[in-house]
Amino acid sequence: MTQIARYAAFTSEPAAGNPAGVVLDAAGLDDGRRLAIAAELGYSETAFVTEPPAGHPARTHTVRYFSPRAEVPFCGHATVATAVALAERDGAGDFLFLTQAGPVPVAVDTVGGDLRATLTSVEPAVEEVDRADLAEALAALGWPAADLDPAFPPRIAYAGARHLVLGAATRERLADLDYDFGRLRALMLRLDLTTVHLVWRDPRTGVFHTRDPFPVGGVVEDPVTGAASAAFGAYLRALGRVEGDAELTLRQGEDLGRPGTVTVSLRQGDARVRVAGTAVRIPRD
Repeated sequence: MTQIARYAAFTSEPAAGNPAGVVLDAAGLDDGRRLAIAAELGYSETAFVTEPPAGHPARTHTVRYFSPRAEVPFCGHATVATAVALAERDGAGDFLFLTQAGPVPVAVDTVGGDLRATLTSVEPAVEEVDRADLAEALAALGWPAADLDPAFPPRIAYAGARHLVLGAATRERLADLDYDFGRLRALMLRLDLTTVHLVWRDPRTGVFHTRDPFPVGGVVEDPVTGAASAAFGAYLRALGRVEGDAELTLRQGEDLGRPGTVTVSLRQGDARVRVAGTAVRIPRD
């Protein structure tokens, strides 16, 4: 019988953060069964872990991620959850995940009694958005162009998966999310987007508040999104919004009643982005 563990990522509270399924021994599961398990579980992603091909060092694992509707190349919160699950079994330390997006190193340590995982993204990229595609995205979201924050221009950012980054001019704009699911999904499939990463920066604290519609995964909204957070770090670096070494705080899930905190770190001379957070097992009912 397949053993499915459930974790909440980017939180130390089981009822908060982003829930993920973790299957630590998925060797006997084909893609159809993996997709069915993800759909049955209903979380935005479930991670399936197998041993890598021969010749890889210890603590290397092949990890694939399935949403209820499709496989995705990379998922940050399920990576954090999987790393914590492996650390509980094998001990904290360094792991290497072989993902569809490429190799992702993950370090797990103990902070304040919680296991905390820090992933290092694949090489990121940031590109312009076609005007017509942007107009279609805004129409699907029901956002007038005037609701965008000019300090954070629209871009498509990648750090393992592609995300359309849109800056909201106000916290109220970010909070009011009621979009055309089918219309946005069609655009995202055409542009190979995993989520739309909606961002508002609190001018008092510098903290970023974010939301991630995820219709391509069959989910209205991903509660706390590590892959999009990594892509957003690359976006800020590419646009010159951060320089040198930097550490950013992203808060997400508050509008869904599942608050979580993501720490994004950028290092001078290294284009890759580091994303860190805790995870906790969700008890069975």
